[in-house]
Amino acid sequence: MTTSADSCGVQQFALRGDTALITGATGHLGREIATTLAAAGAHVLLNSRSAQHAEELAAALRGKGLQATAAPFDVADAGAIAAAVAQLRERFERIDVLVNNAYTGRPATIETSHFEDFQNAFAVAVAGPFTLLKELLPLLDASGACRRGGASVINIASMYGHVSPDPAIYGSSGQNSAAFYGAAKGGLIQLGRYLAVHLAPRNIRVNTISPGPFPTPATVAKSPQFIAKLQQKNPLGRIGEAGELGGPVLFLASAASAYVTGVNLPVDGGWTCW
Repeated sequence: MTTSADSCGVQQFALRGDTALITGATGHLGREIATTLAAAGAHVLLNSRSAQHAEELAAALRGKGLQATAAPFDVADAGAIAAAVAQLRERFERIDVLVNNAYTGRPATIETSHFEDFQNAFAVAVAGPFTLLKELLPLLDASGACRRGGASVINIASMYGHVSPDPAIYGSSGQNSAAFYGAAKGGLIQLGRYLAVHLAPRNIRVNTISPGPFPTPATVAKSPQFIAKLQQKNPLGRIGEAGELGGPVLFLASAASAYVTGVNLPVDGGWTCW
C-alpha cells in the first residue's frame, strides 16, 4: 500500500511553482477564484479591464504573503490580448492554468435585448477566451511538456448554458437573465469540448465549470424576494457563496484532475437536475 503524499490527497492539490492567469479576476467570482489559486501556491496573474482594480487586488493578496501580479487588458480586444501576452512571454516561461472567467452584460428581456448585446457577450465569453488561448499556446505548451497533469484551461460558463431561466422566478425583479447571456455561455461550453479534443495531444486539458445561482451581495441585499425564489427553485434550498467555487476550480487546475478533460462540471446546488 502506497503512502505517498499524492495518495493521501495532500500534494496533488498544490500549485506551488505554477503560474495562473485569471480573467475577470476582480469580479464577484473571479476574486474568490484568484484567492483560492494563490493560497494553493500559484503565482496569480490578475486580469481586469481596470488596471487600478487589478493592482488593488494584487496588493491585497501580496499583503497576505501570496504571489500576485496585475495583468490588465480587455479580453474583447484582440490587439490588447496580443500585446499583453507578448509582455507575459517576456517574464514567464510558461502558463500552467488559464481561467476564462470574464463576462460583460446586463439583465434584459427579449424586448430590451439588442444586437450589440449579443456581439459584446460573445466577444467576451467566446471569442475572447479562444483568442487568449491561441496567443498563450506557446506558454501552455511549455507547461504541457513538463507539468504533472499538463496545462489546465478552465472556462467559467453557467447553468444557463444548459437550461433556460424560469420566467416565474424573475417576474418584475429586474434581474432577468438575458438570452445573450445563456447563448454566449452555451457557446463557451461547446468551445471547451472542441478545445479539449484538439489540445489533448499537447497535454493541455480544457474543462468547464457551470455555476448556478451565485448572486452578488448587492443583489442579495436589494432583491430579497427574488433571492427567496432562487432558493426555493434549488434542490439544496439556498444560493451559492462565491467561495464555494474555489474548490472545484482548484481541482481542475491541479494534478488531482490529471485524467480529466472535456468535462462540464455543474456547481449549481442541483439546479440542472430537475
